[in-house]
Amino acid sequence: MGRKEKFVYNIHTLTYEKVVVPFKTRIWQAFGFFSVVLVTSFALLALLYVLFPSPREKELMREIDQMEYKYTQLNGQVEMMGKVLHNIRERDANVHRAVFGLNPIDEDVWNAGVGGHQAHPELSAFNHGRDAVASSLEKIDMLARQLALESKSLDTLQQLSEKQTEMLSSIPCIKPVREDKLQKSLGTLSGFGYRIHPIYKVRKFHAGLDFPARIGTPIQAGGDGVVIETGWHQGYGNCVTISHGYGYETRYAHMNRITCKQGQRVKKGQKIGEVGDTGVSTAPHLHYEVYYKGQPINPINFCMDNLTPQEYQTLVNSANIANQSLD
Repeated sequence: MGRKEKFVYNIHTLTYEKVVVPFKTRIWQAFGFFSVVLVTSFALLALLYVLFPSPREKELMREIDQMEYKYTQLNGQVEMMGKVLHNIRERDANVHRAVFGLNPIDEDVWNAGVGGHQAHPELSAFNHGRDAVASSLEKIDMLARQLALESKSLDTLQQLSEKQTEMLSSIPCIKPVREDKLQKSLGTLSGFGYRIHPIYKVRKFHAGLDFPARIGTPIQAGGDGVVIETGWHQGYGNCVTISHGYGYETRYAHMNRITCKQGQRVKKGQKIGEVGDTGVSTAPHLHYEVYYKGQPINPINFCMDNLTPQEYQTLVNSANIANQSLD
């Protein structure tokens, strides 16, 4: 059956005339019809996708919800790490660095930003969630930078601690003869300063501290160091000199026997010889001297081991009494 034809009545000619639609008009009518159908179809499809998502879309939506939850957790962890790092920094500034007399990390340096406004240009490709991700990345960048600063600070503290430990071990701090091996009490030691010489009977400067003990009593190094001199020394008899570094040297005189060698590295408390009566001496004893930057200083300040503050003060007072030395 063919397409129906249309006729219209012409009042002027009093006849029916066939309606002829131009081809161009028919083309536009068809285009309009298909456009309406197409737009309606897209609208229906969009409505269907919203109301009835596909299994794949449901899976993606679940993943997005999980990612948002994880993202929230991640932000919380970053905040917590920042608080922990802040606590470490405060301990660094208020405790550890105070011990070594150092200034803490400058506040402006600690809080300085990282990069600039375009620190993460790759985020410009995101239309959604860009600001939230950029904020988190900025916090992470700041945290990483502060961690690097604190790590460097702790490295410095560790180096200083190791150096200070080495210094404390090296500086003379123990008596060269054990207290239980002395023949007389510490209160009768012949101290540092001007004394009456036992042989020449004249007032002479006594550059050390005399520890009376039996011949053969062990002599121990006052601190870690290197033996720089051994052998016979005029007036001192058999003598050992140890360099401890940091400007300190110690000398041990009138020894009966030397048990260390020049160039040998010794530890604090290590035996370096035995008490004797060699050189200019009137009785078996150890003459002990301490030098700082080439100048003799009072050894009593380096003999405080195993003494209470009261005992140490008594020792200092006794050693300062001008009496006769043993050498």
